[in-house]
Amino acid sequence: MYSVSVTVRGSLFRHCFYVKKSTASSVQGLIDQQSQGNTVKGSEGVNFLRSEENSFAASKRGSFFQEAPRLRNQFNSDFFLQSYLRRSLPSEVLQEISPDLENFGHRVATDIHSMGKECELQPPRLEYFDAWGQRVDNIQTCQGWKQLHDVAAEEGLISIAFERKYAQWSRLYQAAKLFMFCPSSGLYSCPLAMTDGAAKTVEVAGLTKQASMLQDAYKHLISRDPKTFWTSGQWMTERKGGSDVANGTETIAVPQGDGSTYRLFGYKWFSSATDADITLTLARVQNPDGTTQPGTKGLTMFFMRTRNEDGTLNNIEIQRLKNKLGTRQLPTAELLLHGSLAHKMSEEGRGVPCISDMLTVTRFHNSISAAGIMRRIMTLAQDYCVRRSVFGKLLVNHPLHMQTLARMEVETRAAFLLTMEVALLLGKQECNVSSDEEVHLLRLLTPIAKLYTAKQSVQVTSEGLESFGGQGYIEDTGLPGLMRDAQVLPIWEGTTNVLSLDVLRSVFKSEGQVLKAFHACVSEKLSKASSSCPALNSLCEQVQSSMNSLLSPKNHELLSDSLPARDLAFSLGRIYIASLFVEHASWKEATERDIEAAKRWCHQDLTPVLTQLRNNAYGAKSSACDLALVMEGHPELVI
Repeated sequence: MYSVSVTVRGSLFRHCFYVKKSTASSVQGLIDQQSQGNTVKGSEGVNFLRSEENSFAASKRGSFFQEAPRLRNQFNSDFFLQSYLRRSLPSEVLQEISPDLENFGHRVATDIHSMGKECELQPPRLEYFDAWGQRVDNIQTCQGWKQLHDVAAEEGLISIAFERKYAQWSRLYQAAKLFMFCPSSGLYSCPLAMTDGAAKTVEVAGLTKQASMLQDAYKHLISRDPKTFWTSGQWMTERKGGSDVANGTETIAVPQGDGSTYRLFGYKWFSSATDADITLTLARVQNPDGTTQPGTKGLTMFFMRTRNEDGTLNNIEIQRLKNKLGTRQLPTAELLLHGSLAHKMSEEGRGVPCISDMLTVTRFHNSISAAGIMRRIMTLAQDYCVRRSVFGKLLVNHPLHMQTLARMEVETRAAFLLTMEVALLLGKQECNVSSDEEVHLLRLLTPIAKLYTAKQSVQVTSEGLESFGGQGYIEDTGLPGLMRDAQVLPIWEGTTNVLSLDVLRSVFKSEGQVLKAFHACVSEKLSKASSSCPALNSLCEQVQSSMNSLLSPKNHELLSDSLPARDLAFSLGRIYIASLFVEHASWKEATERDIEAAKRWCHQDLTPVLTQLRNNAYGAKSSACDLALVMEGHPELVI
């Protein structure tokens, strides 16, 4: 047996081959040619390796390569988005904004998409010191991240909502653009959510007329000029906190004697969009004796520039960037505030009420992100199924595969309809044309939309990745990033359980008015749908019956206990989405697909809370079983 070396296509491959002596002599001849400068190349070397006179096994790459899914214009290719806008917007408004939506739909599929991919491949990094040992705490972001800042300003992704050129329809116009933008944005949608929330907070507080500094900040936050456009952070979370800001906020605000400026001292555990120009944050004002007031009543909202005029940080030390499951494109950090100069935004002790308007907007953005990610994975799966062949035919010709995608499509439409309903209600409120009923409805639907669409996005993106088979698990495709980023949505701006308790809180604080508004609005939608499209009568009756059962006085016990809160919120969400489906299906331009989508949504269990109630899931015995099932075997709890 002999060891030989051969050169194929200009490269010398040294391998130990076990060959016969006769074959080895032939190989030696090739080696001799190599030594004389005659490299064996191309077909001669390959043919030798494949020749029948030797025992070499030849590899074959083959000629087939799977075609990747194509991302098309995200406005022109989304028929459901187009039909919804035709139904919801005045024709003159739609005619005016359609060219912009079409152009933007092209951008998010091309250059914006490329910027977002760059942010994924080049995540932010923290430079603690400069070359001379000076502490700089400089967050380095890629060029794509900086370009997305400019895109956000130029495309009016914040300004559209505040210019109100189209009155109450401005929010819907903004929502349509953000819906297309989010999945291509490289998570720049996050700082935009907080920027929108900050602008809303400043506007509602009325401080733009009282403080020139805040008035100037407001102009920057809603600017269309990339050179003057500011983004905002939202630094609320501390080590003890999370959603429990009342008991978890330890940051202290020391008055500086002028009645408006303070120095903040504290540690912020999560600060998304740490590279923002400004931030809103909570702190406790220090009394002359050095004490602070505990609880919610001790919290005050502050406005803070993140950098001084010379570009240095405002007495902020960046301790580290968070190592996250997803949203890696976005700089999220732990911060030490060590005498950061800040300005009081709310009345002292009124910080939490000041947050409410901001949370309405940021939770609305959370829902847009959820719906947008779902639409993106569906768009890619739709295109892929006409390019991928398995078992002798394209995926589009496999009924089981299409059934799975159809179920995902219904969920995607549901998330879109609920999110856009919040956009319509928010637009009306901002233009002071809301009825009292609509104000109550917005208060109830905002947390419901956030919690429901966030859960849908995780489910649909997971199923979407599976529809690509093994390629759905490969990072190079960009698909896994969609799922990682979706997973944050049930956590940001309040977890599902926290939002469910907020739904209950809205019921109590309004003395039940939010549920009355809910019932009246759903009933009205169903009545109109039934009148205009008799084919939907049975669906309308089914939804009406489910809602009446849910809100029956005999079920008021569901509102007096936190245990059913999650199932209650899901039930309210499903019922309201059902009314939106039949409303859209009854439109004069509705298609058979719209009617079918409504049927499929309404045929599920619309009231899971009542199903669980019948199964005695909320009694003391069931709670004890919950505890026993979860904690069995844990050394620190004896059952």
